[in-house]
Amino acid sequence: MLLLTLRNILGAGARTPPAVRRGGFEVIGIKSIVRMAVLPFLAGALLITPAHAKKSTVGGVYSISIAGFKVARGTLSLVMQGNAYSAKVAMAPAGIGTLFSTGKGGAEASGWLVGSKVVPSKYRMASHAANLDFYVNLNQGSGNIRSMEVTPQFKPNAERIKVTNRHRRNAMDPLSAALMPVRRAKDSLGPKACSRKLPIFDGWTRFDIKLSYQGTKEVSGRGYDGLVVVCKAKWVPVAGHRPSKESVKYMAKAPMEIWLAPMGRDNVLVPYRISIATKNGRLLVEASKLNIDGNGSDRAAR
Repeated sequence: MLLLTLRNILGAGARTPPAVRRGGFEVIGIKSIVRMAVLPFLAGALLITPAHAKKSTVGGVYSISIAGFKVARGTLSLVMQGNAYSAKVAMAPAGIGTLFSTGKGGAEASGWLVGSKVVPSKYRMASHAANLDFYVNLNQGSGNIRSMEVTPQFKPNAERIKVTNRHRRNAMDPLSAALMPVRRAKDSLGPKACSRKLPIFDGWTRFDIKLSYQGTKEVSGRGYDGLVVVCKAKWVPVAGHRPSKESVKYMAKAPMEIWLAPMGRDNVLVPYRISIATKNGRLLVEASKLNIDGNGSDRAAR
């Protein structure tokens, strides 16, 4: 689908798995940062949802464009109740993307927030493109990838940096990486919102997204009116890639930026806009419509 084109624009063929290259909303997985799309540790007794848990929801529609041309449309559904979260994303061609692509895909993830950390539990991605099916199922716990199912597998290549068990420790799935908590509400639109490294494993590759603070901007008219925090982003390959590929070298240096908006709780942010400079023009993933509700409450089981 659309990713047949994105593969060339993003250089994904050398640095990302087939599913990201060819079809699925893994696009919002690091494109939650580079495939959109959100820091595991701790666990156990801390992860109990209170009986009367505050409930926050985000429903979002995102437009994906390249060099000013719309190529895809993505949707995000995120629910937080107490310290538990669940998220779903989907993507399909739009605009000129419908001329060369018919594939579509989606992903879902769930887990908990512990302080300023995201502790994922489950992640699943499925897509179909170019007459091929792509599937990832990750079971996670205590900040580690405990088990996985991935189809298809990379073909053997002596140059590719092997993904080992070490790379699956202290890592998280791409969709959970889109959820960015801060320890205190007063830090949500300041430098601490961007002071983080996202260690991401998507089933094929392990990479880091390093964020640093740029400033704030005022936005309005798309369901959220207010300040967003602007972070500079850097993609750092760790394993699963081929270092000699020009696309890997380019992406490691490519200018990237992400804007984060509060999701109805002052201490939790989600992507509002992601911008990546590519050789074929700017890739832009931007909210075209947001529905944020942080005032609800509901009764959750202990």
